Amino acid sequence: MLRLATSSQTRQSRSMRVLILGGYGLIGSSVVSAVLAAGHDVTGLGRDVTEARRRRPPVRWLQHDLKTLVVPQAWIPLLHEIDAVINASGVLQDGPGDDVMAVQRDAMIALFQACESARIGRFVQISAVGASSVAQTVFMRSKGLADEALSACAFEWIVLRPGLVLGAQVYGGSAMLHALAGMPGLIALPRAPAIRTVALQDVAEMALAALEGSLPLRRSYDLVEEEAHALDDVVRRLRARLGFPSAPIVHWPAAIFRVLFGLGDLAGWLGWHPPLRSTAFRQTMLGIDGDPRPLRDVIHRPLRSLDETLSVIDGSARERWFARLFMLKPVIIITLGLFWLVSGIVGLIGAGRAESILVTHGLSAPIASLAVHGGAFLDIALGAAMLIRRSMPAAAVGMMAVTLFYLLAGSAFAPDLWADPLGPLVKAVPAAILALVALAIRDAR
Repeated sequence: MLRLATSSQTRQSRSMRVLILGGYGLIGSSVVSAVLAAGHDVTGLGRDVTEARRRRPPVRWLQHDLKTLVVPQAWIPLLHEIDAVINASGVLQDGPGDDVMAVQRDAMIALFQACESARIGRFVQISAVGASSVAQTVFMRSKGLADEALSACAFEWIVLRPGLVLGAQVYGGSAMLHALAGMPGLIALPRAPAIRTVALQDVAEMALAALEGSLPLRRSYDLVEEEAHALDDVVRRLRARLGFPSAPIVHWPAAIFRVLFGLGDLAGWLGWHPPLRSTAFRQTMLGIDGDPRPLRDVIHRPLRSLDETLSVIDGSARERWFARLFMLKPVIIITLGLFWLVSGIVGLIGAGRAESILVTHGLSAPIASLAVHGGAFLDIALGAAMLIRRSMPAAAVGMMAVTLFYLLAGSAFAPDLWADPLGPLVKAVPAAILALVALAIRDAR
């Protein structure tokens, strides 16, 4: 791990109490690991830290939504007994519960002011390469505006701007690259400008170096490798590391990808956070590039190359499963949701026929009508709930429970349906199994 000292700064030797925003994210979790390993005390902050508390018990976790912390007074209690802050949080684009400007500009400006009042010693801002107050995407503008506000602060600060982050852990853009590399048959890509990557490990090491004063302060550094690569080349090399056979790359028109990424925006309004969203596509088409020289001149070595970065990927079954299942996850969820929605609608349309079948098997007409209509509306509710991220786990459990009830009730009142040529009972079994698969792969990070 990097340990540098400059003539103007010496390495911070004492243990610090560090607040890390977004400490359970792709970058944040690696930064937390590096800071803990260096002997510092860590407080993590995020919107939902329930799982983080289970996974990282050495960290003191605070649960707050950044978009509600837009005045300095809201931050002051959170900075009690804190020596330094690392911001590894981020929101790709607006959606239900997400406000890019509130999180990445307003909350950060309020935090900077609170840090000055609380006499925080150092602030490490993990921004993004290309961030600017005049950038073409809201994401990059919000990051750029925060960077500019930080540069005017009196306390010690450093801005780190990573390129496309790759590592053994996957989320966001790196997850999308894994999915593209795992496509069977052929790989569909847009024609995009060259990009520069950065190893997740390098980002964590530079964040620690900035925290400990091993980098010159009050500067901004692009965290990128020396060589830029075509998107095709990055995907090919990643595919090879995953152990998949080579596949032809087909360049589809940008309009097709705009539609696909637009569907990702729709998923965002249902609470999902897919990497295939219009902001990600626009940024890819604008290019992900930076200047490696300022940082190289300070640390006297380049950051890891793409091949060195990919060396942490060993092509294990876990990694290959993820690459192949990532694209199948939305297919599974949409299929289940539509299957139950359509089943419920068809049940309502054909309610009379279904009621007559139940009556012939001994149910009274009122009970048969209640069972048919109640079951149809329940199917519709479960189908709709499956499409919404927050309710998806409960919907999957409900689908399995309702299917089990259907099978038991059918076996009790109409066992002959097991031999029906259309297989109304037999076909319910794979649907329940698919719901179990959806439940198993529901996690995004």
